[in-house]
Amino acid sequence: MIELRNVRKRFGRQVVLDGVDFVVQEGETVALLGPSGTGKSVLLKHIIGLLKPDSGDVLVDGLSVPALGRLELAALRRRIGYAFQTGALFDSVSVFENIRLGITDDACNRDLAFCRGRVAECLRLVNLPEDSGRLMPIQLSGGMRKRVGIARAIAGSPKYLLYDEPTSGLDPVNADVMDGLIESLQHELRATSVVVSHDVRGSFRVADRIALLHQGRIRAVGTPEEFMAAKDGVVRGFLERDFQVADLDG
Repeated sequence: MIELRNVRKRFGRQVVLDGVDFVVQEGETVALLGPSGTGKSVLLKHIIGLLKPDSGDVLVDGLSVPALGRLELAALRRRIGYAFQTGALFDSVSVFENIRLGITDDACNRDLAFCRGRVAECLRLVNLPEDSGRLMPIQLSGGMRKRVGIARAIAGSPKYLLYDEPTSGLDPVNADVMDGLIESLQHELRATSVVVSHDVRGSFRVADRIALLHQGRIRAVGTPEEFMAAKDGVVRGFLERDFQVADLDG
C-alpha cells in the first residue's frame, strides 16, 4: 500500500503540495489528475524518494520513505518501477541495454542469457518486436521511447508501477494505444499502479479510482462513475474542460 499523510512541499515561495492525503490500496490502479503544473509529478517523486516532504509522511508497505537510509531506499526502489514522462532513455546505449538497466537484481543483471530473455519478454509486453533491442534511442519515435521506458520500468518485476504522463505528447490514436498497453500490463503483472495524467478519457479507461489534485490538495477521490456523478464545481469544471460531459452521460 502507498500512503501520503498530510504531505507539504514548497519550492521557494511556491506551495506545490499543501497537506496531501492520498492512499493507493494494494492491487489497484489510481489515476492522479490535474492540470499541468499542479504538482502531480512532484507527488509521484515523493513516493519513490526522489523528493522529501517539508512535513508529513510518505509510506510504502508501511515504511516511511523520508526516514529510510541510502541502502534501505535502494532496496525499496527495487520494488518500484518508474516510467518517466519522456522515457528518460540513455542515448549512448541500445534499447536492450536501457531495458537491462531495469533488472535490479545484481546476479540476474550480470547473467546475459537471463537478460536476453527478460528484455525480450518486456519488449513483448509493451508490443515492440524483439529486434527493437538492437536500435538506439535516436532511432525511436516518441511513442516507442515511452514504451521502452515502460519496458525498463517493468524489467525488475516491480510490485509498484508509477507512470508519469504516459500519453503526453502523443496523438489521439497513439494515446489510445498507450492506454490499452497500461490496461494489459495491469492484467498481466497485477502491480499496484499510480498513473499521473491530465488525460481524463484515458484515466477513466485504465483506473479503478481517480484522484483530482487541485491547489496543492486532493480535491476529490472516487471511481470513474463517482466522478461522473460529482456535484463539486471544481470537479465538474475539470471534466467539462477535458472530457465532454455529453460523452460521459451518453
